[in-house]
Amino acid sequence: MPKVVWPVFSLFLLETLIFMLKQQLNFKLSQKLSPQQIQLMKLIQLPTQAFEQRIKQEMEENPALEDGKEEKIDEYDDLGNENSEDDYDNETIETEIDVDEYLSDDEIPSYRLNANNYSPDDDDRQVPYAAGTSFTQHLKTQLSTIRLEETEEEIAEFLVGSVDESGYIRRSVQDIVDDLAFTQNIYTDEESVEKVLKKVQKLDPAGVGARSLEECLIIQLNRREQTKQVELAKDIMERSFDHFSKKHYTKLLSRHDISEDELRDAIEVIEHLNPKPGGAYSGNTRMVEHVIPDFTIKIEDGELQLALNGRNAPEMHISRDYNNMLKGYKESKEKTKAQKDAVMFIKQKLDAAKWFIEAIKQRQQTLMVTMSSIMNYQKEYFLTGDERNLRPMILKDIADEIEMDVSTVSRVANSKYVDTPYGTKLIKEFFSESMTNDQGEEVSTREIKKILEMSIEEEDKRKPLTDEKLAKVLKDKGYPIARRTVAKYREQLDIPVARLRKEI
Repeated sequence: MPKVVWPVFSLFLLETLIFMLKQQLNFKLSQKLSPQQIQLMKLIQLPTQAFEQRIKQEMEENPALEDGKEEKIDEYDDLGNENSEDDYDNETIETEIDVDEYLSDDEIPSYRLNANNYSPDDDDRQVPYAAGTSFTQHLKTQLSTIRLEETEEEIAEFLVGSVDESGYIRRSVQDIVDDLAFTQNIYTDEESVEKVLKKVQKLDPAGVGARSLEECLIIQLNRREQTKQVELAKDIMERSFDHFSKKHYTKLLSRHDISEDELRDAIEVIEHLNPKPGGAYSGNTRMVEHVIPDFTIKIEDGELQLALNGRNAPEMHISRDYNNMLKGYKESKEKTKAQKDAVMFIKQKLDAAKWFIEAIKQRQQTLMVTMSSIMNYQKEYFLTGDERNLRPMILKDIADEIEMDVSTVSRVANSKYVDTPYGTKLIKEFFSESMTNDQGEEVSTREIKKILEMSIEEEDKRKPLTDEKLAKVLKDKGYPIARRTVAKYREQLDIPVARLRKEI
């Protein structure tokens, strides 16, 4: 049989055919947000105080934007397109801008710009700020009242600088000795550092400079009047801190040969000590957060009334100077390149200002629509204040009702607060999953947590209920949940285990 020889051209066609057969068409649907949409989402997420800062920043960056009311000015014709054949190579300068669109009060109803049923004077527009010296500076100031040698003073300042925000020095003396040598060029030993540390621990507040909770409490007890209860409390801290922290009261009674009344008095003394002395100082370096409610809910004649904080509804308008610039450009007979550059800059700033004003209006509307839906969904709770009346509610429930994306509802809920007749609440706290009770009804997990918290408050503290017993209590009340679920809810409520809740 003769041997078949494939021509080179035929081989090329075959390879091309195989390559074409391997090709596939992939269709992918993707959605990209415009920069304006992204900025709007960021505005919606901002709480009131941050929103005010964002407006201030925008006004600093865009001179065409001003706050406050502005009287309506006479309307004038739009600037026509100007063609230039000299410096711009027939480029069209687009200056068709209706400035009255920004200035007219008729186009924006007052209820869109002001808090419902409130005048601007009803809102406190002053933003509080934390002031004062830092915790570290407070300690360094006290060092000047202690007699120290030059080297001791340097060591003391280093120790003060090592104190954390809770008031502790969480490093070993040996590490401090090494750091003094490497970073401060101070060569010393552990004994010298210990000696200076004792002096640092005499600073206020009592307990500062301690290296452990045990040492912190002992320092505070040493400063107390040495009564019988204080001396017993100090003895327990020094000899039986581990037993005390684990609430092994039987071992404490036996080891110290005391009665239950004496132990109870000593424990009362210890409970009045401060485990975090640094946290008690008002000038701590940590940021002090001031919660400004974004919404207010009031009950009037048995009906809920929702209002948006006036700070979220600022009055913005376009600068009159920019309006005059455009008029001057229109009226000028000879338009230079510099003038045309200025008009392009003005148009850019006006477009940005126009978008920002519109974004503020959209933000107000989104906040009000979302919060109104949440308020109506949880109407029974807002009327009574009883957390057991909170309905199971997830983000999708609200998103479906207002026909918005879940991410938008999440942005509103995560960082906003509402002032209610029962206190200022974080909106996301109203959201919870659901569980089915023994009657087949959907109940909120918040309701179960409230029942769990009340059950623990009512327990006998001498014999606190274990998680297993708590599960039985909840089951008897119509909430059949497992022991592991009880433990999870208890931890979320920041409630310790039964052994640590025990009292004598």
